[in-house]
Amino acid sequence: MARRARPRPRPAGFAQGPRPFAEIVPAASIALASLLVAILPIVSTKGWWPDAGFIMLLGWRMHRSDPFPNWWAIPLGLLNDLLAMHPIGLSVVTFCFALLAIDIVDARKLGRSWVTEWLLAALLILVAEFLQWWVAAIQGAAMPLGALWPPVAITVFAFPIVSELVAWLDRYRLRKTGV
Repeated sequence: MARRARPRPRPAGFAQGPRPFAEIVPAASIALASLLVAILPIVSTKGWWPDAGFIMLLGWRMHRSDPFPNWWAIPLGLLNDLLAMHPIGLSVVTFCFALLAIDIVDARKLGRSWVTEWLLAALLILVAEFLQWWVAAIQGAAMPLGALWPPVAITVFAFPIVSELVAWLDRYRLRKTGV
């Protein structure tokens, strides 16, 4: 009968597994992106600023499907509504719709290329911006439909940058400590 080898002691600083705060990085980055709109001193009468919390959510969900469950769209959307000064419930609906749409695409298609992800993100961004415009029109805002295109274009072209930021954050959060 063979003896079991004694485990070698690991040097201090070489712990196993991801970083201790790895579970909160996706939600915290979405919350910080939502806060970005509120803290930056940008004044615009046209509303061209993209919804940073929404594209960060799209980036995380398209990069990995496991950092948070789909029900997290409700509190993250509510936080985005409060920080970005949207009507309460608007981001909740758009976040839930986006996560469900991405899940449907994931179930139908086995693999995605960056072009497919970018087109899906562009479609979801267009739907979310149209929904924001529609809610603003219901509330009496006299905003022409043509004013919808600048934020859509800026957000669609910012999506690859946000995707790279999400990939970097994911590599950082899952990197083993001490290595």
